[in-house]
Amino acid sequence: MADTPLKRIPREKLDQEFALAWDTLNRLTGEPAFVEAFAGSPELLRFVMNEFYGKIFFGGRVAEKYKQLARLYLSTIHGCRTCNKQNVPGSLAAGVSAAQVEAIREFETGPFDAAEKAVLRYAAQMVMTNPDGLMTAELHRQLRAHFSDAEICELGVVMAVIAGMAKLAFVLDLVEKESYCEFARPAA
Repeated sequence: MADTPLKRIPREKLDQEFALAWDTLNRLTGEPAFVEAFAGSPELLRFVMNEFYGKIFFGGRVAEKYKQLARLYLSTIHGCRTCNKQNVPGSLAAGVSAAQVEAIREFETGPFDAAEKAVLRYAAQMVMTNPDGLMTAELHRQLRAHFSDAEICELGVVMAVIAGMAKLAFVLDLVEKESYCEFARPAA
């Protein structure tokens, strides 16, 4: 259970426009702390839900399947249990197979095609625990075989926002963490 110090606005007091987001998050994760905390700053919640997710993540140039793969990889590596609870069904709905979900941590040997592996190699450079992340000429070549430079930028922005929001969610204690999460606080 999230233990955020931020004031949480309960569902019955949310603006109607955020009720669906609360319902969805609660149904998928059982933990709607993100919506409840950010509802105190409706312009920020609108930005995340409408501008980022609505226009970029679920829209944009790049097929959603690739963004879902990157998001699932990041949440799995970062150890965000709340994120994983919503990212697995999101990935499956976007066409990622159950076998791919199972193999996400070992994608190099998993059932991924060349485009998917390129996206996941890019995601591996973007994880918070990789301070040496780099777009090498080889990685760029692999990505360019499937994506334009504009699409590579879009994938990067998606991963940067997701990783940044994950870090914020960890700092504000808005999510549950997996037992292996490097950002979990030691028991007091």
